[in-house]
Amino acid sequence: MADDDADDRDFARTAMEESRLANDLRFVEDGEELLDYLYRRGRFADPKDSPRPGLILLDLNMPRKDGREALREIKGDPSLRLIPVVVLTTSKTEEDILRSYDLGANCFITKPVTFEGLIDVVKVLDKHWFQLVELPRSF
Repeated sequence: MADDDADDRDFARTAMEESRLANDLRFVEDGEELLDYLYRRGRFADPKDSPRPGLILLDLNMPRKDGREALREIKGDPSLRLIPVVVLTTSKTEEDILRSYDLGANCFITKPVTFEGLIDVVKVLDKHWFQLVELPRSF
């Protein structure tokens, strides 16, 4: 999950725990860190510290490199573009929705305003991306 808001990261972790999901959730705070993680640069150089994600939850509005820029790079790289990217952001603007899909987002979700809503989103994401959808084994 790439999100600069510490509270949103904590809520996501708690929502996964309360939903009893076993998925390993890792966090980065902006698009630069996300790409460092994906390319195993800097503090993420050890593959044990940066396993390939099965799904990226991406906020759009982050410092340094925002989610739009990171999404463009991820979907433009043949070694990364098969990783599903779910934009999870506070934005509801049609421009952000259209641009995200144009850049290759697999899904666009506006962050719910309640914790219970976030739990529902986490359960739906788990069911859709990890139970129903067939993804390539290695990507």
